[in-house]
Amino acid sequence: MNTIVVGLWASTLAGLGTGVGALPILFTRRLSTRIQGILLGFGGGVMLAATSFSLILPGVESAINQGYSNLGAALAIAAGLLLGGAFLWYAHNHFPHEHFIKGREGPNLAKLERIWLFVIAITLHNLPEGLAVGVGFGADDPSTGYALATGIGLQNIPEGLVVAISLRSLNYSVAYSLGVSLLTGLVEPVGGLIGVTVVSIAQPLLPWGMAFAAGAMLFVIADEIIPETQDKGIAQEGTVGVMVGFAVMMVLDIALG
Repeated sequence: MNTIVVGLWASTLAGLGTGVGALPILFTRRLSTRIQGILLGFGGGVMLAATSFSLILPGVESAINQGYSNLGAALAIAAGLLLGGAFLWYAHNHFPHEHFIKGREGPNLAKLERIWLFVIAITLHNLPEGLAVGVGFGADDPSTGYALATGIGLQNIPEGLVVAISLRSLNYSVAYSLGVSLLTGLVEPVGGLIGVTVVSIAQPLLPWGMAFAAGAMLFVIADEIIPETQDKGIAQEGTVGVMVGFAVMMVLDIALG
């Protein structure tokens, strides 16, 4: 099957994890703070391991295979990493959005409904994940894409639950909370399509694409996930989640790769 089609489908399936994760709100409308901390940390740990094992290391290998020296490959990956982080930093500062715990960020648009501020925030969070899956499938070794799609899909499940529970705590209906959780995950195919198309058409951009996606995900981890657990006073629970998520994604990457 065409690489672009596979990348699109894989990122779509990974994105659907948010909708699957939101289903428990049919039976409950709250989670303990400690459980939320573990779930947030788990997602961050998966993303951190994916950044390291599925993006940075394959990116370095791809650059060396293209003729870069060891130093040149390292510098290219570092530059792409910083570009990805800078892109997310720019988006966070120029698009109005609101986090469930950290509150509002970006320009202040009073007329924009609060729910849409949440949607924009989660979209900014999920776009790099879809981009990473797409870039992974654009690589020479599709096992990278499968590992990324599986890991991102797994971390989307607790993410979808946290989003849905947060919306229910703000008195949104069950149907509305489920719908928003599902739709926010479906931004991932957009990132997936961009990533797989760019690197499939222009293979020399593969190491840069991997580094860019890694930098964008690192920004999300450092700017959103870690502060969320800190602000809730659940730093230790978040740390446990990060370590478990990192271990799970590391095993997936090695087993599937």
